[in-house]
Amino acid sequence: MAFSQGAETPVRIAPSILAADFANLGEEVRAVAAAGADWIHIDVMDGHFVPNITIGPAVVKALRPHCDLPFDVHLMISPVDPMIEGFVEAGADIISLHPEAGPHLHRSLQTIRAHGKKAGVVLNPATPVSVIDNVMDMVDLILVMSVNPGFGGQAFIESQLEKISALRARIDNHMAGGGQHIDLEVDGGIDRVTAPRAIAAGANVLVAGTATFRGGPDSYADNITAMRAG
Repeated sequence: MAFSQGAETPVRIAPSILAADFANLGEEVRAVAAAGADWIHIDVMDGHFVPNITIGPAVVKALRPHCDLPFDVHLMISPVDPMIEGFVEAGADIISLHPEAGPHLHRSLQTIRAHGKKAGVVLNPATPVSVIDNVMDMVDLILVMSVNPGFGGQAFIESQLEKISALRARIDNHMAGGGQHIDLEVDGGIDRVTAPRAIAAGANVLVAGTATFRGGPDSYADNITAMRAG
């Protein structure tokens, strides 16, 4: 592997329910949990910050009784601050947001942590790594978007591998200096081909929608195992 402390952390798979059967979301969440998923990734889109509309707190709340895995909620909404509490109350465990989605990133992260939830920062393909330098002590997760956010099924953007490696170095230095554990997550175009490349670059959490749900419930376990193996 191309990294140090990250290699000691088992690779986690977080299926994105964006690719699930929306008519049977409860069953889909139970199925991927039984198939070996580690987290459930929930993409929240508002049709404003990104060009698509997905789900809100009511759906997250409805899904919560179906699964006891961590709910990894990715907020692609702006302004984001007024919506944080709603997702906290709905049952989110990790709440990640974009620096561009509000005027005060530090304050937004403080709000998430004040509710006892893990906080994440999401970097779009054109967002520089340096945006996290002054909030490293506030984050539990950094999510690299390896596609432009808004739709599933897009092709992996190769340039993001260098960004993943740069973030892995920052995280390892932070943790070596006594800082808190930070997960490095990648979302977009992850499949059996790109998963090992993202892992080698330093990721320890992989979001996979299409690649997880392809083939139906009988294929979920094999799909997850193949990506986790890298």
